[in-house]
Amino acid sequence: MDPSAAMWLNQLFWLIFILLLIFPMLKAQTLEWSRERLIRAIEEKRKSRVITMIHRQETRSFLGFFMMRFITIEDSEQVLRAIRMTPKDLPIDFIIHTPGGLALAATQIAQALADHEAPVRVIVPHYAMSGGTLIALAADEIILDRHAVLGPVDPQLGQEPAASLVKIKELKKPDEIDDATWVKIDVSEKALKQMFENVKKLLLKKGYSEEIAERVAEELSTGKYTHDYPVTVEHLQALGLKVSTDVPEEVYALMDLYPQPAGTPSVQYIPVPYQRPGNNGAPTGSKSE
Repeated sequence: MDPSAAMWLNQLFWLIFILLLIFPMLKAQTLEWSRERLIRAIEEKRKSRVITMIHRQETRSFLGFFMMRFITIEDSEQVLRAIRMTPKDLPIDFIIHTPGGLALAATQIAQALADHEAPVRVIVPHYAMSGGTLIALAADEIILDRHAVLGPVDPQLGQEPAASLVKIKELKKPDEIDDATWVKIDVSEKALKQMFENVKKLLLKKGYSEEIAERVAEELSTGKYTHDYPVTVEHLQALGLKVSTDVPEEVYALMDLYPQPAGTPSVQYIPVPYQRPGNNGAPTGSKSE
């Protein structure tokens, strides 16, 4: 091979390699700038501080690996810092999308939001389970998409529900339970009591009556449902919570800026809003010759 051609191919290889390395970083930075612009637009429209906690699977680096995210201590540190930087008389719009996470971190965030003197609105465009629900309960108003859901906040010891561990006492005789299980039962009873009191205190702090606070705490923290049970808008309203479905359109646009991993999509549709079909059967938002 001609030496000049070999040199050219070698340079081309390294150029492609560098582009593959840099392109994902440029794409990620572009997305970050777009998010910041939209967050600023929401703040100006709603006269509030917008804080987001959105846990989605995002592709990382040119190798294309991804990771599932949950509520962590690092999240609580950042949220508490954002709250400290917010004037006491400025409302907070907290946009959350999460499967849950560390109870300690979620509790810290919830308490900090509950203590904020101006109105706090927690906005849930799709779901906020477990610790995400605890955070939502610290709001003056919970704003959910019509089909968005929250979930139970009953404590989990590893992969085991605390409420189920406590029931072992009802199913076995004391001498049939080993010491390690007794320890788990003891911790579970404490965890259930602590979460019940935590939920109740949050709701009382937000102005709910003793009756509603105890009703919600009993419904969501005692293991009445499985941990992934979807608690709907209607269910939350029936419990007496202040819930609306007025999710700002800009919040949906913001969610679009947190893409999931690339690949063959399992769901596809034409991404434009349709109105009622016209007489010819075509959507009024499209043209038909």
